[in-house]
Amino acid sequence: MTLSFRLPPALRLSYRSRWLYWLLLPWMVPLFAYLLLGPQYWSCWQSLLYPTLFLWLLASGWILGLDRAAEAVVRRFPDLGQTLPRVLLTTAACSLLTALFLAVVVAVFLYVQPFGSTLTFAGVRAGLGVLPQVHVWLREVAGLSLPLPDVSLLLYAIDFIGILVIAIIYEVFYSLGKWHESKMNTEGLRKANMQGQLQSLKNQINPHFLFNSLNSLSSLIADEPERAERFVDEMANVYRYLLQTSEQPLTPLAVELGFIESYYHLLKTRHGPGLQLHVRVAEQYLDYQLPPLTLQMLVENAVKHNVILDEEPLRIDIVTTPAGRLQVSNNLQRKTTQVKSNNVGLPNIRARYELLAQAAPVVQASEGQFVVLLPLLAAE
Repeated sequence: MTLSFRLPPALRLSYRSRWLYWLLLPWMVPLFAYLLLGPQYWSCWQSLLYPTLFLWLLASGWILGLDRAAEAVVRRFPDLGQTLPRVLLTTAACSLLTALFLAVVVAVFLYVQPFGSTLTFAGVRAGLGVLPQVHVWLREVAGLSLPLPDVSLLLYAIDFIGILVIAIIYEVFYSLGKWHESKMNTEGLRKANMQGQLQSLKNQINPHFLFNSLNSLSSLIADEPERAERFVDEMANVYRYLLQTSEQPLTPLAVELGFIESYYHLLKTRHGPGLQLHVRVAEQYLDYQLPPLTLQMLVENAVKHNVILDEEPLRIDIVTTPAGRLQVSNNLQRKTTQVKSNNVGLPNIRARYELLAQAAPVVQASEGQFVVLLPLLAAE
């Protein structure tokens, strides 16, 4: 039986802060202890161990506070385009938390004087530990006579270097994570887009569709040869459009509507007066663009999931709104039997718009109406 210990969520550090923890504390804690205690820090193992553990505990709380502050800044400025305010605010937050951390450390060693500390206000000003030695070395070897900084200022100067390291590490980790996330999302959207296009093409060439189309054509050839000829022309238009636009990200609305008219002609021949399509598109939007086969998916979904009867016709409306969107709607008269569906229609349309960095379509379903609002993209 093995025992495992895990910190509670409130005390856990993020991945990037764990890197920071082990990058800063192993050298910073002993240096702080030496600056605060002087040469006695090295006098015996007790004077070395206990102050190190104590300062390590305080520094752990400091790193935890920095982690929480950085996470709050990231939530406020999450985008890569907000790098500058994110870095500035992270640096400011880290500076304030560092000042608080140093104030607590210096106050403890001044007033409580643990571990045999002899630090006083005069000692803070004069400097302990390595400071006098550095001062003498600068005067005798380098020929420099500089004012001796107090311990608190030196500690903050050291910590300020740490703050810059913190900000850089946080930003590098965050930017790399966002870049990887964006890359994965883009790849996922591309895959969904290609799968949707493939599925749409398969839907049109599957045996069921071909059987229905050929059956309709067969019934027309003997009795209505002129209608049969037009049916063949419209069927050719459908397949030509499918082949020509399978790799295109966008197509003009006028071209898509022309395809829908051919596609509707095939459906109308099969379903008769039970299927109605009404198109009212303002002329100024005909040059606008949308992902190809979008309207075909919506018309196909409406036909697949609703009852089509002469006395209860399925009406599909394609209109433009005053806000410049394309509204595709149909009356709801759902089939009582469950229809087998692969559920790629609407998700694929959303994925296409997201891949183009455009607003997502809006889907509205009421008691008797199903409405999809599609953004139209201005041609460049």
